[in-house]
Amino acid sequence: MDIPSDDFSSSIMQLPDDCFLSIFQHLDCGRDRESFGLTCRRWLQIQNLNRRSLQFQCSFTMLNISSLSQNNSQISIFQLSRLLNRFQQLESLSLSGCTELPDSGLALLPRHGSKLQSLHLDCCFRITDNGLSFVASGCSSLVILSLYRCNVTDYGLEALFNSCVALEDLNLSYCPRISDYGIRTISQNCRHLRAVRISYCRKLTGAGFQGCSQTLTYLEADSCRLEPNGIRSILSGGGLEYLSVCNLTWCIRVDGLVAVSVGFAAKLRVLNFRFSRTIGDNCIMAIAKGCPLLQEWNLALCHGVMIGGWESIASHCHNLKTLHVNRCRNLCDRGLQALRTGCKCLSILYITRCYQISAVALEIFKLARGNVEVKEEEIMCICPRGAFRF
Repeated sequence: MDIPSDDFSSSIMQLPDDCFLSIFQHLDCGRDRESFGLTCRRWLQIQNLNRRSLQFQCSFTMLNISSLSQNNSQISIFQLSRLLNRFQQLESLSLSGCTELPDSGLALLPRHGSKLQSLHLDCCFRITDNGLSFVASGCSSLVILSLYRCNVTDYGLEALFNSCVALEDLNLSYCPRISDYGIRTISQNCRHLRAVRISYCRKLTGAGFQGCSQTLTYLEADSCRLEPNGIRSILSGGGLEYLSVCNLTWCIRVDGLVAVSVGFAAKLRVLNFRFSRTIGDNCIMAIAKGCPLLQEWNLALCHGVMIGGWESIASHCHNLKTLHVNRCRNLCDRGLQALRTGCKCLSILYITRCYQISAVALEIFKLARGNVEVKEEEIMCICPRGAFRF
């Protein structure tokens, strides 16, 4: 059979852009997508117009491996400018790990950030309130924002969240300069918030969450100086399902968390109290009675829980599936017996180094509750993050 005289490559180039777009969208490998753009100027333009996410090798966020660009550990303002000019349809941008990026690097966002829905600035140590002003000016459609370990203050947050009102997922962990004032700005303006992380923000008492939206379902507030009124403010929206408040050594009253009870946290499914040594039986009893939907509870290193607390968990936590009791000094044979006869839905028990529990009592528990997986490892709450990430 004779080969047509028309050049084969020319016949391919006569295909409409929609065909090439379909081919590009079916390429899963980042290297293949980069090779696609190197074929010719036309294919490069198709690649540029259809790239939705961008991150760099220095990023530890790893949103999508196919979105990686540049091999150098840092990104200059000039390089960032060229990339933002090239990819003008970006919806997700991660600059995490760009520790030397100055505020001026974000000055490009008012021109190029209108379509951004996700922005990660984790460990951008040189980003300050001035940088946030550029984000506020150009990224009003943001849904996800991470400022982990950024050097920002309440004033930067106020300017930012007067503009980015569509925010749903926010990470402010290890931002030591923010206070309840900044959180109050977020709570009042961002009425679609679903997930917030404020761990190790030592100036926060929790009071800024007063009147927060009922859409708030996920909160990490480990090692904060939460006070009883702050706890009530955090729960004031009524929609919280996941609450992590590890290391509550700063709580000014022993049972300040009694607020986690009927009418305040009835929707809670996961509760992490790990290393909160001041929590006592009054708090445990109130939660056991007031949180009927609780499925996972981490009480590791909670030495203030006595027999009354364990018996209350056994009697009232009818939906509890996972319980962490690692290194609880005051969990004894009687407390384990209560858990054995109660908590009918329990399927995983994390228990190790509970020295008041005898080997006999533990073996009796295993025999009587053969359906419960007893694990000696010590981990944090293991709920699927996908259930709370948006």
